[in-house]
Amino acid sequence: MIHHIEIYVSSLQKSIEFWSWFLEDLGYNVYQEWEKGQSWKLENTYIVFVQTEERFLDIPYHRCRVGLNHLAFHASSHEHVDELTRRLKNKGIKILYNNQHPYAGGKDHYAVYFEDPDRIKVELVAP
Repeated sequence: MIHHIEIYVSSLQKSIEFWSWFLEDLGYNVYQEWEKGQSWKLENTYIVFVQTEERFLDIPYHRCRVGLNHLAFHASSHEHVDELTRRLKNKGIKILYNNQHPYAGGKDHYAVYFEDPDRIKVELVAP
């Protein structure tokens, strides 16, 4: 089991606005808050978002470079994926692979894919 994941972001405020409703919908609760970061926790695992220092913002994140490609989360059901997809669209968040949604991961993989403000790909997959 993963203990925690820490992600440096270009705008902590934008990341908090983006991630808070999504993580809270999945059952995460705010765990830690400080000037340069915030985390959410579910059971024994937590996710941390930290403001990147200005001097390191010159090269933006890209998931095809070495490093993190995406984060995948469990949905409770197909209906949960559908509801989150509606909420994402209502918030103006682009659905990735929309022409293959919700089976972009294959015929037995029911999921929605989207990006956070730094273009980190996020996946919500149903059992």
